[in-house]
Amino acid sequence: MDRTDRASRVIEASPATVYGALLDRESLEVWLPPDGMRGRVERWDPRPGGGFRMVLTYLDPSDSPGKTSDAADVVDVGFADLVPPERVVQRAVFESDDPAFAGTMTMTWHLAATGDGTEVTVTATNVPPGIDQADHEAGIASSLANLASYVEASG
Repeated sequence: MDRTDRASRVIEASPATVYGALLDRESLEVWLPPDGMRGRVERWDPRPGGGFRMVLTYLDPSDSPGKTSDAADVVDVGFADLVPPERVVQRAVFESDDPAFAGTMTMTWHLAATGDGTEVTVTATNVPPGIDQADHEAGIASSLANLASYVEASG
């Protein structure tokens, strides 16, 4: 489980604005689910040592069987490190009976000011082998596109 997946995108918003969207419950429910999914935060504690539990539901489960059930992925996320407005480090554990999805994946969101915006780089380490790399990187890129649309529209 030493695989690393990553994606990045320049977002036309300040690092502080992007950071705020990473730590706002309602914002996360809007932008974090990749295309083809919707999300609901069940628990929320935005501080180092805190975290959240999100239920991601597939809009068409026949196309993408979930990790937790046929129609959903449930993930418990802990905030390992919060450095405003530069970095958010999350430890994600999927709820699944399938050992291919077991383990703790670390997601690091790095924010760097660039020109008129922020370059956001997401690096996922210790990715469970059951998660297809191409699908995962496409999902991260989709979430980054959603994040860009969300903060650029509100800014």
